[in-house]
Amino acid sequence: MFTRVLSFSILFASGFAPALADEARVAVAANFSRPAEMLVEQFELLQPHEIELVFGSSARFYAQVQNGAPFDAFLSADREKPQLLAEEGLAVAESLRAYAIGRLVLWTAEPSLAITGGSLTANAGGKIALANPRLAPYGLAAREAIDNLGLGEQLADSLIMGENISQAYQFVATGNAPLGFVALSQVGRNGVIEQGSGWLVPAELHSPIRQYAVLLNEENAAAGAFLEFLRGPEARRIIYSFGYTMDDAEP
Repeated sequence: MFTRVLSFSILFASGFAPALADEARVAVAANFSRPAEMLVEQFELLQPHEIELVFGSSARFYAQVQNGAPFDAFLSADREKPQLLAEEGLAVAESLRAYAIGRLVLWTAEPSLAITGGSLTANAGGKIALANPRLAPYGLAAREAIDNLGLGEQLADSLIMGENISQAYQFVATGNAPLGFVALSQVGRNGVIEQGSGWLVPAELHSPIRQYAVLLNEENAAAGAFLEFLRGPEARRIIYSFGYTMDDAEP
């Protein structure tokens, strides 16, 4: 079954009618785009429902849901934003669940390079891309890693920021920055970096990137079924294959 992916601006501006009971529109944090597409393919093989994915920054989705955007579920890159929506009565509080813990990579599009934390200072004044820490949890994690490495002041003039992790990736992929902090899921699969070269940033250098999902429309059967599917073994297998982990003690 074909999975439709729309840009948020097109979706919101088009004024679509409310989703049917067997069709859900799901807002997904940009870092999770590759696994989300595969998850929907598998879900639609097992269920009669259809899922429409929209990718972007968690902060913008939070603001747009507040303004009435027509989403039925939200897969955020953090806990704060879906929890706030629940507290504001815009999401189903009891549906709030962690679905992944993300991993951060310092990445270059050049293959076969030895990338380490030292590459940040060996970059000889070149630009380093990251997602905006004020908007994106992966950007905040990158900022924390830089500070914990004691490089905050040294790299202050080298950092260029994208709105989300996809834009940070594009800066590096297009050569506008030789290095950048991206999500492991964007460049690797099954524990191997498949494109370019990278350094898996040690988890102790930043706060855990715990990603949460929440139901926005309790009456939408497709959205509820999809969030339930995310908790099952087949979904976990797909999520883990993109480098995410999960703390089983986390609700």
